[in-house]
This record gives sequence, C-alpha cells and structure tokens, in this order.
Amino acid sequence: MSGGPRSGPDRVSARAAGPAVAGTVAVAVLLSGCAADGTGARDEGPARVESVTGPAAASPSASPAKAAGRVDAVRLVKDDPQVSAEVKRELKPCVADEYPVDVSYGDLTGSSAEDIVVNVLTCGDAVGVGSYVYREQNGGYQHVFKAEAPPVYAEIDRGDLVVSKQEYEKDDPVSNPSGESVITYRWSAGRFVEKYRTHNDYSSAAGTGASPVPDS
Repeated sequence: MSGGPRSGPDRVSARAAGPAVAGTVAVAVLLSGCAADGTGARDEGPARVESVTGPAAASPSASPAKAAGRVDAVRLVKDDPQVSAEVKRELKPCVADEYPVDVSYGDLTGSSAEDIVVNVLTCGDAVGVGSYVYREQNGGYQHVFKAEAPPVYAEIDRGDLVVSKQEYEKDDPVSNPSGESVITYRWSAGRFVEKYRTHNDYSSAAGTGASPVPDS
C-alpha cells in the first residue's frame, strides 16, 4: 500500500510537523526509528512491543490506571476480527522478525489499567494503514476504536485520543500531502466521541525551489 504516513523518519507528516498538529512526539518504529506529529505534549510515548476484541462496556474508573504489562501488539491486531484483512496483510515483518507497528500505553478510558494504542504501518514508506485502541477488561483486551483510512495515525494527548489523517489531491507526491485533518476523541459513556476537528491546508509552493542568496 502506498501513501503518506502520519509519522516517520521520512514519513509524509514531516511536512506537517509542529503547527499541523501543534507539537511533536517521538515514536519508535521497529524498522527505522521514525517520528510522529501530535497535538501538544503527549502523556505517554510509544513503546516498542509488539489477548482480544469486543465492544466497550465498562464504566471508567476514578482511580489512576496502572501500567499495562507489555503485550504482543502484533498478535493483538492479527487476532482482532474487527481489523480488516487488508491491514492484516500489511502486518508482516519488514526485517527478520521486526514488525512495522508503533505501540503507546496511557490512560484514555479511565480503566484500572493503561489502554493500548497500536498503529500499523507499511514497511517501505511507513504509511499508517490502521490505528486501534484496546482497553483492558477481565484480564484481556477489548477493541474499542479503529481508523483504517490511510494515511492515518493515532496518539495519546493529555488523556484524549488524537487521530491525524493526511489528505492527497491528484498527482500529490507522497512527501507533499495537500492537507491534514486532526480529530480529537474523548471517552464518554463507554465509547470514543468526537470533540474537536481541525483541518490544515498546506502550501504547494513552499519547498519547491532553492532559497535566494542574500546580498552581501
């Protein structure tokens, strides 16, 4: 699959770094160690890790979430019946046994344990092809959110789920999307509800030529 990712060493979102999502968060990709844009300081950084799904139902707990044990994120996604077959096909080792996934742990749903955000990327150009949130319940993890319209990337921002989707017009190169939509979701009544949405259009003129040499 091709297109521009939301994060990465040479991921498409490098063009949108900063203002497009109002901040930057480092994320580690098990292939190239890439960076992801966000919307302000992130509560939790992604962890490099790699059992499954069902609708969310439990009410949030008022107590702080305990740190989640590191999970096999690849198996979590592959065993999830709500993940599309196309995304599962993309989820294959890039080098040896290294999979193109970013995993973040943090409190999104008020559960007694940390929630898990998994972003699945392509190997070649680190395009975000699927973003998922899993909530701990009864000793396992339940699927409570997904976004599968690439390029897409999800992050944790101060207790909110922030999903960024880069947008391309015809003939846009992978490195230069025409714009980006950033959607903020908040957990409410057992599900994620959209709270904010912003859109950024990028200039097609910037970066197309050499900078002029100032007069001496």
